[in-house]
Amino acid sequence: DVTDSNFVYEFGGPIGAASMIVGFPLLMAYQFLCVYDNNGHFLLPESLADFSPWACHMAQRYWDIAGPTWTGAKIYLGFTFFMVALAYVCPGPTMQGYKLPSLNGQRLTYHCNALWSWWITVITSLVLHFTGIFRLTEIVDNLGPIMTVAMIWSFFLAGALYAITVLRGKTHRASGNVIYDFFMGVCLNPRLGSLDLKLFTELRIPWPILFFISVSCAFKQYELIGYVTPESAFMVLAHWLYSNACNKGEECVITSWDIFYELESWYLLFWNLAGVPFSYCYSSVYLLKNGPMNFSTPWLVLCYTMVIVGYYFWDTGNSQRNRFRMHWNNTLIKRNAFPQLPKSFIHNAKYLQTRHGNKLLIDGWYAYARKPHYTADLVMALSWGLIAGFGSFFPYFYITFFLIVLVHRVGRDDARCVRKYGADWDEYMRVVPWKFIPYIF
Repeated sequence: DVTDSNFVYEFGGPIGAASMIVGFPLLMAYQFLCVYDNNGHFLLPESLADFSPWACHMAQRYWDIAGPTWTGAKIYLGFTFFMVALAYVCPGPTMQGYKLPSLNGQRLTYHCNALWSWWITVITSLVLHFTGIFRLTEIVDNLGPIMTVAMIWSFFLAGALYAITVLRGKTHRASGNVIYDFFMGVCLNPRLGSLDLKLFTELRIPWPILFFISVSCAFKQYELIGYVTPESAFMVLAHWLYSNACNKGEECVITSWDIFYELESWYLLFWNLAGVPFSYCYSSVYLLKNGPMNFSTPWLVLCYTMVIVGYYFWDTGNSQRNRFRMHWNNTLIKRNAFPQLPKSFIHNAKYLQTRHGNKLLIDGWYAYARKPHYTADLVMALSWGLIAGFGSFFPYFYITFFLIVLVHRVGRDDARCVRKYGADWDEYMRVVPWKFIPYIF
């Protein structure tokens, strides 16, 4: 693959990598204190001279309410290992991935049973809750310690994976700089038997945990005020839609850039295991801490409409793109996972044939924009903030961060495609000139 032979530093190189390795955990700790301990308001020192004692106070307060505990470890690691066990034993189709240049054209097999794991986990959690064996409200009551355990666990896994890969001499696209390689990763296809670690950590940990945090907040709200508000119910719906879609379409993810190209790295492990569930949950936590919000019916209708419409185009857009690839990869299968949406697959789809050999989809939603699934994703992200009103920035952290990530990712993708396809990419951009929104951007 031509993209493997052109090494370039990304994310600001070693300095940028080191800054994010230190900065992201500190950012998560700060956000937690603001939302969980200060009702969503910023915590700031009174002056620059007060910064040192303020920072010491913040560190002590975080340790007091979010330091790692055995309860937090049992909840997080218990869930993780339960999901690992299900990944080995649940039924599901076995799929073939792309031919990998790094393995001389060999295809890896993936046991796609995330859907079974997802529904077994949902049913099991509800049984545990209503029988009193494990009340789901324990999640939000121990949210800080669980988050801290998740961050520690992500560092441990990333360090172990880096060390094992280096010691085995199996590094891939390594720069030679330890900090940068730890951040970007050096292992392309980490596996534990039939378990593909990269596919597992992308789907089966972050989004289900995010869903259960919202469910926990809703149950806690019911305990406190006797009912679940429409705003909290919205977050449960939004996070159920997202998590369910990720797990019901697991076989589609195999053809994504994350699986066939990205290395399993600190930044992927940290965000999948800790960043996503514990940074994207702040609308749910804010609504619990500050509700009921009592928004007007038109406002609620707007938010519910945005998330449902955004979800439709996001789900079908991802399906169109990945099932197109699966069709030409001879791995397309039919599944009846709920919900099955119209326009999820385009028969006889139009495409641009490249000299490289790949086909670029120019049909369905992709006839109008090159990244319509990202646009739909951002619409959903915006609705997650709007449902919490405008009393705090933190429900909007997700869309703010996500927008930055997507713009950066599109830039990385474009640069890789220019190297890979050359003049064919210029022709593709002429045929589909709009990146996110037709006739606008």
